[in-house]
Amino acid sequence: MNAAVGAEQRPLLEARDLKTYFTVRRGLPLARRTTVIRAVDGVDLTIAAGETLGLVGESGCGKSTLGRSLLRLVEPTSGTVTFDGTDVTSAGDDELRRLRRRMQMVFQDPFGSLDPRMTVEQAIGEPLRIHRLASGSRRRQRVRDLLGFVGLDPSAGDRYPHEFSGGQRQRIGIARALAVEPDFIVCDEPVSALDVSVQAQVLNLLDRLRDQLKLTYLFVAHDLSVVRHISHRVAVMYLGSVVEVASRDRLYAEPLHPYTQALLSAVPLPNPGIEKHRRRVILKGDVPSPARPPSGCRFHTRCPIAIDRCSVDVPPLEEKRPGHVAACHLVEPAKA
Repeated sequence: MNAAVGAEQRPLLEARDLKTYFTVRRGLPLARRTTVIRAVDGVDLTIAAGETLGLVGESGCGKSTLGRSLLRLVEPTSGTVTFDGTDVTSAGDDELRRLRRRMQMVFQDPFGSLDPRMTVEQAIGEPLRIHRLASGSRRRQRVRDLLGFVGLDPSAGDRYPHEFSGGQRQRIGIARALAVEPDFIVCDEPVSALDVSVQAQVLNLLDRLRDQLKLTYLFVAHDLSVVRHISHRVAVMYLGSVVEVASRDRLYAEPLHPYTQALLSAVPLPNPGIEKHRRRVILKGDVPSPARPPSGCRFHTRCPIAIDRCSVDVPPLEEKRPGHVAACHLVEPAKA
């Protein structure tokens, strides 16, 4: 892989100051309390054509909400998302329908994302019907071709989702996403529900499809080993904000943000000699609530090197090394 992809190309997708808040109301009608959950809070992100950007972080940090917000499956509260020069956040219904042909999603749960009452042919053929791309025998043949393309029996279209294994169902979900010939796919933890041996098969399939079809991915995951395998660049997210972005090789070799360092220290290494002497970073406390994020740097309540300034000033996401950005007061930019 070219780890530098995306650094100099024009972005296919760009998010600027993207925020997605949810309002939760609790209690009895006369004493109801309103809480605002800041799931995504001021994210800047760019993804170049042909690139896979890995998005990692602990559960609940806002990764999946960010992916859905980029596609407007969840309506952003503010900010902009631009796809190939078009403002997605302000697009009307007709324009958004056209954009959705080019922007698809593969969901985490391969069973829950498929209607159990629909056959595989109906599930994969539905986007072809909605976008009026094929009908009748042409649609059936297109479904057969897609099934074969993702490594399934082309004659399996008359079967139902429960008749397939988890890995096969995820292949069906991938085929459904490919049906409308998209340019960009959000892969929302597409292998986390699968056995390890099946994970490798699905990852290799996604790799092959990206190269053959010139696809662009946002690959959401919490497993850093998986992200390292498939990504060109990696973005690290904590409590609704992106705290570090770098090429895959640079991030794994020299993580700058203390949170990234803690995440990587938890990844087991295949070399017992190195693993035995490696220092593990143990984070103290729990992840704060996105309804009441800490002031200043959001990570300062758990950071092993935090200083007084970290609890007051929000660190900007800025370039610390060439092509490597991080949001940390204690990481000085490299001198030219």
